[in-house]
Amino acid sequence: MMDSSYTYPLMEHFYTIQGEGVHSGRAAYFLRLGGCDVGCVWCDVKESWDTLKHPETSVEQLVKFVLESGADFVVITGGEPAMYDLNTLVDALHEHHLYVAIETSGAYEVQGDLDWFCLSPKKFKMPVESAYASADEFKVVIYHPSDFQWAEDQIGKLRPDCQLLIQPEWSKTEQLLPKIIEYVKNNPKWRISLQTHKFMNIP
Repeated sequence: MMDSSYTYPLMEHFYTIQGEGVHSGRAAYFLRLGGCDVGCVWCDVKESWDTLKHPETSVEQLVKFVLESGADFVVITGGEPAMYDLNTLVDALHEHHLYVAIETSGAYEVQGDLDWFCLSPKKFKMPVESAYASADEFKVVIYHPSDFQWAEDQIGKLRPDCQLLIQPEWSKTEQLLPKIIEYVKNNPKWRISLQTHKFMNIP
């Protein structure tokens, strides 16, 4: 049974369409936890970084938000959600037969029996070794042309069945997308991820 007294710092929560990655296009309930020390210069949710700015919210309330939406797919994101022990939250969501994914930089050991693990590594704070072994999806944000090689240098640590995606940093989409298209044509083990939620003007 879930520990309803356990809390997490909740920045925001919303029901929307997953806009990027392998599950793009799927209805998803997002639980965005506050707190991050990775410090991506292009982060579009810098307001998530300070844990103390976000209210501690009980597992019971988090599960209630999801159930009231009718969602069957939950994405735990941040900030950096792996800063926290997620076992209690994930177990509580699983009690209601929900499919639970995480998006993490991999900078911390993930605690929780996730159904889907999206590893989106950052140069600023490299993933722990266990993150590579756990990843179902490896999604690299391309901010500079040098990021292609940086992505290639890491894939030897991944499972053979891990899906490989590269995604342009939003503000540089026009500049980088042609390069990404050519790169994937020449390296078809990769797929392109786009932030389609921004094109659709949804959260």
